[in-house]
Amino acid sequence: MKAFFASFIGTLLALAAFCFTSFILVIGALAVLGSAGERHVAHIESGSYLVLNLDGTNLTDAPPPLDDGGLGWLLGGEAVRPLALREATAGLREAASDERIRGVFITGMFAPEGYGTGFAALEELHDAVAAVVEAGKPVKAYFDEAGTAELFVASAAQEIVLNPFGLVVLPGLASEPMFYGAAFEKWGVGVQVTRSGKYKGAVEPFLRTDLSAENREQLTVLLDDLWAVLRDGIAGARGITPAALQALVDEDGLIQPEAAQTAGVVTATGYRDEILAMLREETGAGPGEPFKQVAFADYVAQMAPPSGPATVAVVYAEGEIVDGEGYEGEVGGAAFARELRALREDEGIAAVVLRVNSPGGSASAAEEMLRELRLLREVKPVVVSMGSYAASGGYWISAFADRIFTEATTVTGSIGVFGVQFDVERLAKSVGLTWDRVQTGDKAGLMTASRPKSPAELAVFQRLVDRTYDEFLARVAEGRALERDAVHEIAQGRVWSGARAVQLGLADELGGLDDAIAHAAKLAELDEAPSLYEFPGTRPLAEVLAEAFSNHSYPETSLGAGMRGPLGGLVRRVEEQVRMIDRFNDPRGVYALLPLDLRVR
Repeated sequence: MKAFFASFIGTLLALAAFCFTSFILVIGALAVLGSAGERHVAHIESGSYLVLNLDGTNLTDAPPPLDDGGLGWLLGGEAVRPLALREATAGLREAASDERIRGVFITGMFAPEGYGTGFAALEELHDAVAAVVEAGKPVKAYFDEAGTAELFVASAAQEIVLNPFGLVVLPGLASEPMFYGAAFEKWGVGVQVTRSGKYKGAVEPFLRTDLSAENREQLTVLLDDLWAVLRDGIAGARGITPAALQALVDEDGLIQPEAAQTAGVVTATGYRDEILAMLREETGAGPGEPFKQVAFADYVAQMAPPSGPATVAVVYAEGEIVDGEGYEGEVGGAAFARELRALREDEGIAAVVLRVNSPGGSASAAEEMLRELRLLREVKPVVVSMGSYAASGGYWISAFADRIFTEATTVTGSIGVFGVQFDVERLAKSVGLTWDRVQTGDKAGLMTASRPKSPAELAVFQRLVDRTYDEFLARVAEGRALERDAVHEIAQGRVWSGARAVQLGLADELGGLDDAIAHAAKLAELDEAPSLYEFPGTRPLAEVLAEAFSNHSYPETSLGAGMRGPLGGLVRRVEEQVRMIDRFNDPRGVYALLPLDLRVR
């Protein structure tokens, strides 16, 4: 008994110490929130370089969900930093005309996460870098290693310096879907699918061990389209022919510094201290002083936003579309529908831009959003800007816009529908679990996962899928003023590049988010540059902390979060796929989702 009390008291003391420490940390965080909320305004010396450091950065469409006010140490110092696309392009275009800014210096490597740092977003960032060059200002880049994303963004720079022991990693594009068919068979997990559209391959990973002929065909065409934009963009900016660049890529996708310089992909090789010394001399910095510079985040923080109340709303649909409220990184149908309804009733908002960076998801959630978008369009202009992905459910919510802008590398289309039903009968029997049942009618057990669906039950789901596909075709035909048969011909779940989408009538013109905002302002007949309201927007840390403690909510943990290299990437990818299955929450079990895990790197 004595030992019990000693153990009990020790546990209480440990618990008290933990609670006290947590309390002190929270109080400490809240104590500095006031100062954190006041952004430091950097002093910018005349003749400074604007430094765009890409290390650890994920280029997102939406603004970061959290304003940590410089308290990143509280939340994990190694977390990937979001860089909002509109903020990035606005900062570069501002620098192009800012007399204090001598030029731009780019360095580091992106850290892609989720649906961020996609090629459509990179196209817009590349164009913003080119705008600085066109304004007559120098743009210099230094890389220890440059991948396709970094090289594409920086290709417009006058000088690209590569570490003599570095590499240009430019092997071309590949999509490598992961298949679980054999694993499910081994584990005894049953999968039954219903689908409309021969190219609708989102269910293939659950059934097969490889690509179907139809999906191999569409992926080949899509990757060729995307690669052509990237290859030709890099080649054109570097003053070499696409054929010469392709030959270099085919010879050795890991391009050595000397070969990269000889081909003109980079202008020189050199160590970081050498380019820093050059920048010090160019900016007139004294011995031992850093070159005159301003960090990109500090520069953007001091930019004056357009004055006056918001007149154009930008709604970011970024992530998988799910029913209900959704979590961070998801597009919750109920939450977005509610926001769109509020914007419709807000007399101060003259137009709405829907920025879509989504592979789709729940068909019912997409329809809930589309209903509000159609009502919204009846009273004010609605313009869509397609990001890196605007496919399936992402296209569903786009179809009725007054105008659709897309980048050439946007992955869009995928107009098709599927349903998926899992059962664990064989898995359960393997560990001695069985079920019995009593039911009131033939369809009373329709939703069970304890056994496979009967042919009659599966026919019910097929009818739902077919009806949803017909409704999808009807919405696209009406929204885009196309014949239904013509839509069916280019639909069937097939994905297209943005460039082909314009040719097919699925989008109106090539252009980015800024183009869409400008067009929305024009349709609303606004005389001045619009002030913007963004949803979801950046929330202060105090608000997020208060919500976390009141709701007792905790962030998702990841086994692969702390793992580097290929193994960590593989673990994170498996986790993402498992979470995607968990997001299959359409009450009818019907989904409009991009075929396969089509995030191309």
